[in-house]
Amino acid sequence: MADSSDSVSVDMESIPLAGKEHIIKTGHGSISVAVFGDQDKPALITYPDLALNYMSCFQGLFFVPEAFSLLLHNFCIYHINPPGHELGAAVAGPDEPPLTVDDLADQIGEILDYFGLGAVMCLGVTAGAYILTLFALKHSRRVMGLILVSPLCKAPSWTEWLCNKVMSNLLYICGMCGIVKELLLMRYFSKEVRGGVDVPESDIVQSCRRLLGERQSPNVLRFLEAIDGRPDISDGLRKLQCRSLIFVGENSPFHYEALHMTSKLDRRFSALVEVQACGSMVTEEQPDAMLIPLEYFLMGYGFFRPSQLSVSPRSPLSPTSISPELFSPESMGLKLKPIKTRIQVEV
Repeated sequence: MADSSDSVSVDMESIPLAGKEHIIKTGHGSISVAVFGDQDKPALITYPDLALNYMSCFQGLFFVPEAFSLLLHNFCIYHINPPGHELGAAVAGPDEPPLTVDDLADQIGEILDYFGLGAVMCLGVTAGAYILTLFALKHSRRVMGLILVSPLCKAPSWTEWLCNKVMSNLLYICGMCGIVKELLLMRYFSKEVRGGVDVPESDIVQSCRRLLGERQSPNVLRFLEAIDGRPDISDGLRKLQCRSLIFVGENSPFHYEALHMTSKLDRRFSALVEVQACGSMVTEEQPDAMLIPLEYFLMGYGFFRPSQLSVSPRSPLSPTSISPELFSPESMGLKLKPIKTRIQVEV
């Protein structure tokens, strides 16, 4: 580990599932990483979507006991927050240089160097999935696998560009106002949980709305501008040397993007799981749906959940609802087949 003078460590005991926070100085500014688990274990790094931190993006997944058991039994978790997205973050000053997605990917390399990590497993959501994929393309030997949720790989579409432009202007003029929050919630969640005139918002949406109010709008704007300026990395995806597991909600605005990304990956080493009645943030809206695909994906690396049960009773999946291809030796080894698993969810 790097010298302690390069970081500030803060115990966050009052926060559920929080570890020790490290503020790490990189060539592109300081960044917060929350670490919990045994650091002698293999590393799993996470990266959230726009305007979120690890608590608002991954807490739902880690609150599922089977997922918590699976991941904490096998990994030490390193939650990377986008610059200025941690709790109590200072406001980015007007003299702060703009960020690019390459800068954000380079920060990951510096974080791994700080902790003395080699190859890591990666878990990212939407914008975070793009950054981790870009890092894997630039540093293939440092990534053992990619778990991507509603990922991006193309430059912004006209629809996304327009939405980003509206959010940028509002963040600059009005801060994290109601309209920005609504646009972000539409990005994250399906209409079913966002509610409407006759249906109230779900608890997860209400919680996310409150957490968005804690973000510093200049910091969110800085991250948004970096993601909005991303290049298309589709052509390089087939060169990825690691296996990839992609989740996407069928109601996600990035559903087509995930399908496009899957089509560009090497079919021998990638798998797609589509979750019905779900938006982009499967980790919060339908985290149970991730359990069985995660278990079988990680089995290919020799990781397992410490339980006598091979199938979680909490999961909406059962052996009969998973493609038989998931059970083949090929899917558990180095040649994971591309499959399409539809998860039935009662609405």
